[in-house]
Amino acid sequence: MILLGLVFPVDVLKSASVAYIHYLSFMLCFGALIYERISLKANPNREEAISMVFADIIYGIAGIALLVSGIYRVIKFGQGSEFYTQNPVFWTKIIVFAFVGSLSLYPTVTYVLWAIPLSKGKLPQVTENLVSRLRLIINIELVGFASIPFLATLMARGVGLG
Repeated sequence: MILLGLVFPVDVLKSASVAYIHYLSFMLCFGALIYERISLKANPNREEAISMVFADIIYGIAGIALLVSGIYRVIKFGQGSEFYTQNPVFWTKIIVFAFVGSLSLYPTVTYVLWAIPLSKGKLPQVTENLVSRLRLIINIELVGFASIPFLATLMARGVGLG
């Protein structure tokens, strides 16, 4: 870090590190959702059910990192908090993120409920109806997540500011 501090100013390294965590967290969230979507099936075996639980844990941790790094970027780095908070595109992005996060509660609770029989050496009961419901929710989450970078690029270009 000291060597990097000689090459790059420390404030640049901090800002770049937080941005990197933000982007990496976004990619992990999206990747975990894709994994859940393509792996979801009725009556999974033990390994498949456990991998779904772990994918959702990764999604949750990455989502928290995404939120915290985003807040940090607005408050400490970036264009200044006024640039963001006065922009309706920013608030649209936040609403989409909150909507996707809210939708994720149903799959998360479902996977937590899978962990109970798994911890006892049993398989969760996963019906086709449940799989259809989870796929629909995850599809909506993926569309929402895919729209966030578009909103971010609009916002970064000043769209929404008067």
